[in-house]
Amino acid sequence: MAYWFHRNPLKATTAVGFNLQMIAVNSDAVQICSELKQNREKLIELFTDANNSVSSVETTLHNYLSLLMGFVQALDNRGGDYSKLRHSLRFKWTQTMLGNVPIVQQDALFELISICEEYAIWLMKHASAIAGKDEPKMEEAKEVHTSLRKASGVFSALTVHIDNLLEKPSPGSDMDNRVANAYIQQLTIARAIELKHNAALISGLANEASKTFLAAASSIKALDATKFGKWLKYFQLKSVFYEAYAYCYLGENLLSLDKCGEAIRALQEAEKCLATAKELCKEYEKAKGVGSTAKISENLFFRSLSPLIKRTKEKCERENGMIYHQRVPSEPPALELKATHGLVLPENFELPTISPRWTPVAYAAFDLSKNLNPLDSSKSAKKAESELPSVQEKSVHQSSIDPKTKSGCLLQ
Repeated sequence: MAYWFHRNPLKATTAVGFNLQMIAVNSDAVQICSELKQNREKLIELFTDANNSVSSVETTLHNYLSLLMGFVQALDNRGGDYSKLRHSLRFKWTQTMLGNVPIVQQDALFELISICEEYAIWLMKHASAIAGKDEPKMEEAKEVHTSLRKASGVFSALTVHIDNLLEKPSPGSDMDNRVANAYIQQLTIARAIELKHNAALISGLANEASKTFLAAASSIKALDATKFGKWLKYFQLKSVFYEAYAYCYLGENLLSLDKCGEAIRALQEAEKCLATAKELCKEYEKAKGVGSTAKISENLFFRSLSPLIKRTKEKCERENGMIYHQRVPSEPPALELKATHGLVLPENFELPTISPRWTPVAYAAFDLSKNLNPLDSSKSAKKAESELPSVQEKSVHQSSIDPKTKSGCLLQ
């Protein structure tokens, strides 16, 4: 199936040694630093391949985060206080839309948010990789759906933690709430055709999907067009395409209710929206910005809509001429709202509890005075950061075979 998803690149980072000074050597404290380094390296490597299993990624992520929590959360958790080690290490991460110059913060919470964002981006790429198989099985189609729900849940959960960062997120960074909202909105997409729902429900779902992509476009419209232009066009064309889908199935539903004149007008609007979507496809392909270019117009799901609109409209016009003789209104009929059945709802994401390795003795072993140097931090902040190399992602197969489904789509 031709690329249906636009996917932004992974965030790049630098190695972190977790080499901290201690008041007294403690085996648990030493082991914590060693395992943090190993699990982080393993996790970063796993993220480069969208074909890896979710279980392998999530196991390593859990191991890393449970240890990292000792740098974020106070061991006794009194009043929600943060760990004394929160600002003991510097972390560098690029942002998906802002090029290769990293944002640097001496904050373990920044690291926690960044690694979770990387996980969510990987989940979207993993979903795309499965959807790109020649003949995805039903269980694999469900995994696509689950992966997108998980990714949406991660972005939703992180918004609370982003508010607690000491440094305000840069405009257009992954921690900018406009970018986070765009990711969340992108993942709230409907699927109903393969489940053979009635035309009214499919129309409502498509309308919800259209509004979702429109909201995502609004989230990033004010950001730098040279970086966000392609992503903006992607959201706009998806919004108009799903609007065409909504009007097409609205027309089918109105015909079943003997409202043939309104049905014809709905299908005329579907034709108009689809024509706009085709033009936006061309603009999207030429637009500046980052990320993998989705081949929307080549996808069977896109290609099958035009003949569907044509067949349904011809049927309506034929029956209106022979049976109904109804006037075609000048304004299109209203689309159904609040269709929620079938929407991708976020799956709750919760951070793990602190690893049992974080004993009071291990926590006390770290010498805070030797691991914090405000002067060094200030000098580092003033120094211009050099670009990091882009993440070398493993290739992902995208089938050229059309799906054997009614809609031409594995997942809308």
